[in-house]
Amino acid sequence: MSAPVIEQQDEVGTERLALRASGISKHFDGVAALTEARLEVRPGEIHALLGENGAGKSTLIKVLTGVHQPDAGSIESDGTAVHFSGVRDANHAGVVALYQELSIIPTISVAENILLGDQTPSSAGIFRWTEVRREAQRHLDRLNQRIPVRRLAGRLSPVQQTMVAVARALAADARVLILDEPTASLTDTEIRDLFSVLRSLRAEGVGIVYVSHRLEEVFELCDRVTIMRNGSTISTRDVADISIDEVISTMVGGAPGDMYPGRGTATDRPVVTVDSLTGNRVQDVSFTAHAGEVLGVGGLAGSGRSELLRLLAGDQKYVSGTITVAGKQLSVSGSVGAVLDAGMVLVPEERRSQGVSLGASIQDNIAMANLDQVSSAGWMSARRVTALARKGMEELRIKAQGPRQAVGLLSGGNQQKVVLAKMLARDPHVLLLDEPTRGIDVGTKAEIYRLIRQLAAQGTTVIAVSSELPELIGLSDRILIMHEGRISGEMPAEGADEEVLLSYCYGRSG
Repeated sequence: MSAPVIEQQDEVGTERLALRASGISKHFDGVAALTEARLEVRPGEIHALLGENGAGKSTLIKVLTGVHQPDAGSIESDGTAVHFSGVRDANHAGVVALYQELSIIPTISVAENILLGDQTPSSAGIFRWTEVRREAQRHLDRLNQRIPVRRLAGRLSPVQQTMVAVARALAADARVLILDEPTASLTDTEIRDLFSVLRSLRAEGVGIVYVSHRLEEVFELCDRVTIMRNGSTISTRDVADISIDEVISTMVGGAPGDMYPGRGTATDRPVVTVDSLTGNRVQDVSFTAHAGEVLGVGGLAGSGRSELLRLLAGDQKYVSGTITVAGKQLSVSGSVGAVLDAGMVLVPEERRSQGVSLGASIQDNIAMANLDQVSSAGWMSARRVTALARKGMEELRIKAQGPRQAVGLLSGGNQQKVVLAKMLARDPHVLLLDEPTRGIDVGTKAEIYRLIRQLAAQGTTVIAVSSELPELIGLSDRILIMHEGRISGEMPAEGADEEVLLSYCYGRSG
């Protein structure tokens, strides 16, 4: 495979760089994961590394941190050629990566987590606890964090655990800090706190590589952006000189306007009728969703939007009201099984903990939700299991080595496709989607959008919750907004005003 033509490269010149990777190539089983990739990080900058799932970002990071050895290319740290034979070598050179799944040990203290490893103060194998806590506190103070150093790390909030991980990197004298999806589990307030810390580190001269699928964050936080596609570096630009649309088109190799397929599949035939539905947070909600319609549901966190889907799916019992699917009223004391029998399925927000079994294979995950299709007389057919999995993998374009590959080894976007595949194998009348594109790249988002519109065109009713208003507008036929458990506004998605929708989110009239 030859490297693609560079669209535009921001020349760094001869200035000293915190980290430079040039001509990095890496193959796995003869398949190219990286082809002459490169990345240049300046001291005191926040540098976004972007690309679809499978673009090569993770492999490049693992090469930069010594997890993988490159087949070709070179790495320089502070202008000096280096070879990292392992993670410890990279850390000693000041290159530290923090991954989305933080390696925080929950059963030991904050101080111990921060000072783990070679930097732990000790004498003759005995920890000097006063010094350990003092050093840990010093690194937390540098981040302006008031986290008790004696507290067990498992009792911290997600953002506090992230801060402890950053403090540990500082204890290792990190000069280049690589952050992989650091805001995936954080609230808006926690994200602002993290950004404040990252800006302070930038002011101290730390080079930060920031990997995120949230492009709005990139444009708020970062100085430069490097975009990868198909294992190669395509472009490096100043954030001030590029738009979100340009980033998307460079990542996927197509126009951003192609992300959302056309509408117009909704009919006037009611399929789901909800009347005065009340649960724990949801209060007196009524609406109708039609065959072929994509009904978007928005609202701020805690507005009741996700609970609404759980009530519909039978995951949570409701106090009063009625739910009718295809003319059949569901029982208040119903169950997930009864809802599934009625032809309504839920793809939950937390795919890793609720949607799939990460240790099981693709085919086993799909089979577990469709036992009636893969077994007879109490015996499961291996042939049927494999055939059903291959059908789902083909229809949803799941990128994997094969149906027996463990789901935990797939990218986030492909994990989400496995959840969709196992539910779509049931041929549902109604598809409930809770944040269907959270944490996945723009290319996979576009695939999921096309799939949703294809299902709607076939007559499926889709009810989709999303926290992203542009996604609701682009994907839906009609939008409901929730505020404090109630529907605060409704409008057609075609020509919808984002500002009006946001006012509904805050309980104001448009």
